[in-house]
Amino acid sequence: MNPKQLKKLKKQYHRAHAAVKKTPYIQQLEQYADLFKDFSSIKFLINNALLSDRLLRSGLLPQPLPKMLLPDDIQDTIFQQVNAEYPKGDPRGDKLWNQYSAALPKLDRLLRNFRDYLEETYGMWSYTNSSFTNSLSKYLAGKPVLEVMAGNGYLSKGLRNSNPHQVIYTTDSQAWTKENETGKHPVTPIERLDAFAAVQKYGHQVDFVIMSWAPDKGEQDWELLQLLRNDYPELQFLVIGEKDGATNSPAFWQNAHLSQPTELQEVNQYLKSFDLIDEQIYLVK
Repeated sequence: MNPKQLKKLKKQYHRAHAAVKKTPYIQQLEQYADLFKDFSSIKFLINNALLSDRLLRSGLLPQPLPKMLLPDDIQDTIFQQVNAEYPKGDPRGDKLWNQYSAALPKLDRLLRNFRDYLEETYGMWSYTNSSFTNSLSKYLAGKPVLEVMAGNGYLSKGLRNSNPHQVIYTTDSQAWTKENETGKHPVTPIERLDAFAAVQKYGHQVDFVIMSWAPDKGEQDWELLQLLRNDYPELQFLVIGEKDGATNSPAFWQNAHLSQPTELQEVNQYLKSFDLIDEQIYLVK
């Protein structure tokens, strides 16, 4: 086989391989990107979602996202454009308007469910974007870190990308692999330890403990906080989640003493939510 034929076969393989990996969700977004190609506000949202997916599929952290909501006046905008292109009563304009009208609610639902797609496909619960991890890395100032309940390790990966020399212990019990994608797509080496065992092993070797999106089932997070208070009071405990919302146990939020010093508020600027979930990072005592 000559080099040109080999190169051609490789290209065909990569195209086929990429096509197999595309999910129905992404295929639908691509179809709507084509349908609404003349509407920049819609293309902007879809392209952001598609870019995030491509980066994650490549093992990279995504960029921050805008609010994944269609503009309130999008129907009016589309109606005006169709009317400008086709005279009143033209069946071509009616057909196009009906096509747009039927697609908008479906597209709206897809965009609103982008976090669900990330959870189901990549086991990404907190939207760990590269701008956030860069800012968090500066806040940590190179001090040694223990991440507990790390899932697939997106946060630790981002911190390692920002500071390859920082000591970071990345741990997770991997108890959720049978229920969802958490732990099935590690993007950085992860040590199999539950949060208690991890703190007991590394608690005296680090300055920070980070916990992101602890489950709202059980009270492991509250038990961990008590362990840190009693046995490791010198450690700084950073928690990423939605207060009294989608993450952590009620007992944790009821008993945690939360603060957001000025330096941490600057980090929070890069954790802006793209949907209805208001996740933030807190210093917890």
